[in-house]
Amino acid sequence: MTQTVLRIDASARRQGSISRQLTDSIINRVAPDAEIATRDLADGLPLINEAWVDANFTPADARTPEQRQTLALSDTLVAEVTAADIIVIGLPIYNFGVPATLKAWVDLVARAGVTFRYTEAGPEGLLTGKRAYIAVASGGTEAGSEIDFATGYVRHVLGFIGITDVHFVAADRLMLDAESSMKKANAQVETLGVAA
Repeated sequence: MTQTVLRIDASARRQGSISRQLTDSIINRVAPDAEIATRDLADGLPLINEAWVDANFTPADARTPEQRQTLALSDTLVAEVTAADIIVIGLPIYNFGVPATLKAWVDLVARAGVTFRYTEAGPEGLLTGKRAYIAVASGGTEAGSEIDFATGYVRHVLGFIGITDVHFVAADRLMLDAESSMKKANAQVETLGVAA
């Protein structure tokens, strides 16, 4: 059975992007024969607003046509994640955190009753059984360091919606030693297992 990969590019740069380059390498390594769906966040996403929140918290069978239209993009983004076996995210670190477009994507996808639910034991993610790979690129921030507010956030939000099998490949501190950083990242890609 052919696997489906959802590729999410969060870099604002379409040319010369290290996170896009690493995303290519990861997909070629773990799912070379998969069907690829691409969501390029460089195209931009709207921020949630009061109308979106009102529509989201209105029961589905009570939504007006306008509210359904307000949620249409969010529904599409949720469907993309739901349909994917593997999610590969190109994650540049901007000013110690995730790009604003990736945060907008999270806000549109993390929906109570749709991608997670609240239980007596706490929140429970509903998008289980998936694997995620995160291609990290940074100029000066060391991945996993105390000034990295991106990788921990992405791991947490993916787990929140049920995706707990998460693997990182990091080309970090590129401004300090790009050659060594890329060598390390490419070696990490080679250790990734091919998806069954």
